[in-house]
Amino acid sequence: MDPLFELDQQLVQDCFIMGDFPLCRLLLLNDTNYPWFILVPRIAGMEELHDLTGEQQQQFMQESSGLARALKEHFAGEKMNVAALGNAVRQLHVHHIVRYSSDKAWPGPVWGRFPAQPYGQNEVNEVMVRLVPLLGESFQPLNDKGRHYG
Repeated sequence: MDPLFELDQQLVQDCFIMGDFPLCRLLLLNDTNYPWFILVPRIAGMEELHDLTGEQQQQFMQESSGLARALKEHFAGEKMNVAALGNAVRQLHVHHIVRYSSDKAWPGPVWGRFPAQPYGQNEVNEVMVRLVPLLGESFQPLNDKGRHYG
C-alpha cells in the first residue's frame, strides 16, 4: 500500500505477521491466553482512525468486521473485544480479541492482567492453516520471510 509504511518495533517484537488485507496488515499477538489479533493500516504516519480518509475508513470497517466475524466463528467466541488504544504504541492499530466467560481475565480487560504465554511455531502454523480460508480472497498470507505466498 504505502512504500513508507513500517510496523512499529513493539508490534514486530510482540506479534507474528499473518498477512495483508487490501488496507491492513494482520498480526497475531504472541500470547496464547486469548485469541488476539491486531489490524494495522499499511499507511505511514497514521495514529488515529479519524486520520484515515473516508474511503480508507470504509475499507478498514469492512476488514475489521470481516475479521471479527471470522474470529468469532473459528474460535467459537462468546464476545469480540475490538479496541484502538494507542497509548503505548502510537501507530494506528486495532485489537481484535476473542473472549469467553471462562477466560482468565473475564469480565475485565485483558491488558496487563497476566503474563503472556508464547505460541510455539507449530501453533502459529495451525492458526494460519485453519483461519486463512475464513478470511476471504482479499487476504494475502505472508510466509516466514515476510513475502506473500504464490
